[in-house]
Amino acid sequence: MLARTADRLAGLAGEVPNTHAYPCDVTDEAQLDATLALVRARFGEAAVLVHNAVGGAWGNFLDIDPQVLNRNFQVNTMALLYLARRLAPAMVAAGSGAIIATGNTSARRGRANFAGFAPTKAAQRILAEAIAREVGPKGVHVAYVMVDAVIDLAWTRARYPNAADDFFIKPAAIAEEIWHVAHQDRSAWSFNVELRPFGETW
Repeated sequence: MLARTADRLAGLAGEVPNTHAYPCDVTDEAQLDATLALVRARFGEAAVLVHNAVGGAWGNFLDIDPQVLNRNFQVNTMALLYLARRLAPAMVAAGSGAIIATGNTSARRGRANFAGFAPTKAAQRILAEAIAREVGPKGVHVAYVMVDAVIDLAWTRARYPNAADDFFIKPAAIAEEIWHVAHQDRSAWSFNVELRPFGETW
């Protein structure tokens, strides 16, 4: 597991026992190369990549700082490119593997006040599709998992204090579906996967 800060990793690792955690800014290619060298030395080549890093911001196109959009593009799109370029060749050589990017419905629509975020998620989804069309026939499964829901976290509970439990999507349920997608039979691979609570309006 990679995340930008040791504190973030410590919090996440506490929720998932036996997790190996590495501080790394995945938008920094030098850091990424050094971190992947450590991972390879310990575990060998990666069989599955889940790109779940996200940079987000709200605001209309007139108000946002252009640098915020650029930073979110680095996290959401360029980091996927950096990771895939470094990990996919070994998967292709093995004839198996999975690359999964997580996103949301901003990848398909540009709503008002999402100008600093939606363009980067749309680009991420299209990049994932381009990678899928390249490496899929070589045995590597690439998928895009859209989470159309508010994830059940401490800060989202605080933001929606009156919401019922059914309003939220459970992190464990997301993880279970990503696991399923990563291990699909190659005769029935998914690319676009959408997750939402049963009561979600869509």
